[in-house]
Amino acid sequence: MTKIRCGWCEGDPLYESYHDNEWGTPLHDERLLFEFLILETFQAGLSWITILRKRENFRVAFNNFDYKIVAQYDEHKKEELLQNAGIIRNKLKVNSAITNAQNFIKIQEEFGSFDKYIWGFVNHTPIKNSWKHHKDCPATTEISDQISKDLKKRGFKFVGSTIIYAFMQAIGMVNDHTIDCFRYHKV
Repeated sequence: MTKIRCGWCEGDPLYESYHDNEWGTPLHDERLLFEFLILETFQAGLSWITILRKRENFRVAFNNFDYKIVAQYDEHKKEELLQNAGIIRNKLKVNSAITNAQNFIKIQEEFGSFDKYIWGFVNHTPIKNSWKHHKDCPATTEISDQISKDLKKRGFKFVGSTIIYAFMQAIGMVNDHTIDCFRYHKV
């Protein structure tokens, strides 16, 4: 029996695996939340499959997304990252990863965890949508606008509403699997 998936991932084994095993699953692990936030910021202006194909390289380059280490990166490490052909070599995005790590820690200090902060925007319960087709799904919502605005106020970079909505989808704050997708009722 063929699995019915959301149309956006069909045809690429890496995309399908990501869809089947990660996308939309409620996530509460601090390191993974930071990983997805940083990967989404690097994705700005690019396709998500580009990021997925470089994900392991990003993990190596960014110390497995240990935000405490990333927050301490110096000029030498920045230059090393900008020379790394395995990742997206964009100076503004590299700098934003460091700034965002520092601000991630500040949120942890204020709220007890980034998880409590980010999930608080949805009252710690995923929003379950009922899309018939993946193209019906919005690029932003009022909540992603609100989170984006708050993160920017806190000094985060590359956190526009579209990036934040993609982050919300990735970490399961919102279930945007289509209603016919085999994952719809599982997440």
